[in-house]
Amino acid sequence: MSIGVIGAGKWGSALAFALSEKNDVVITSRRVRELDNFVSLEEILECEYLVVTVPAQQVSSWLEENFVFKNQKILVAAKGIEAKSGMFLNEIYEKYVPSENIVFLSGPSFATEVQKSLPTALVVNSLNQELAQEFAALFPSFIKTYTSNDVIGAEISGAYKNVIAIAAGICNGLELGNNAAAALISRGLVEMQRFGLSYGAQAESFLGLSGAGDLFLTASSTMSRNFRVGLGLAKGQTQEEIIEVLGEVAEGIGTAYALHDISIKNSLYLPIAREVYLTLEGKNPRESLRDLLTN
Repeated sequence: MSIGVIGAGKWGSALAFALSEKNDVVITSRRVRELDNFVSLEEILECEYLVVTVPAQQVSSWLEENFVFKNQKILVAAKGIEAKSGMFLNEIYEKYVPSENIVFLSGPSFATEVQKSLPTALVVNSLNQELAQEFAALFPSFIKTYTSNDVIGAEISGAYKNVIAIAAGICNGLELGNNAAAALISRGLVEMQRFGLSYGAQAESFLGLSGAGDLFLTASSTMSRNFRVGLGLAKGQTQEEIIEVLGEVAEGIGTAYALHDISIKNSLYLPIAREVYLTLEGKNPRESLRDLLTN
């Protein structure tokens, strides 16, 4: 198969590497890269299969300015909620791509480990299960793929876990111990599921790879950018200072702002997401801990 990967960052490069085991893969990005399989965006858009890794906070403008639908089959490999609109990725893409032509990737997956061909399990989510199976078959032997039709469950899991990972990084940075970390992550899973159910997601999605699996990975390792955001906040760094050090996108930041706005608009109880938002806005993380313990 001919597959075009849009986005040559760590995740896009890792997916291009993985998918090249069985397929011919080309890749593109905003900046020209010295890669053997690097081509122009115009050439990428001619591929039958596209893998799009454009971050959630940039995807609306990217689609508006660059995308031309030519009946391609598209796998969305980003996670997050757009901060300015509160829209999920499937809501953003539906303006440009019919639901029968699109799938969404979820599950625990650090790019570095995928690049090393280490065992990984992922979920391909789509309202079109035939297309989900089609994309699942493109992945290499070291990646086990499952399929699901719970697109909104995968979307919310993938976005929300990044916010909980920031909270977990704060917990670690404040040296609060393993008891606190376990409590935070487990309550984070409950909060994430409660939010998802309010949007009609399937409960089991939050207990599988898309939910618990991705949350446990992202909220427990310094390989996670969002976890490192939390570590920086615990040290008293501003989000601007943290982003400068990271040098890459941490989707949990924009998603925390989106969740805050959604919770106010819909009167939803999201205590952990609220405290992450307030900490990003400058609240002392120890005060956030106190408020989580007493409210």
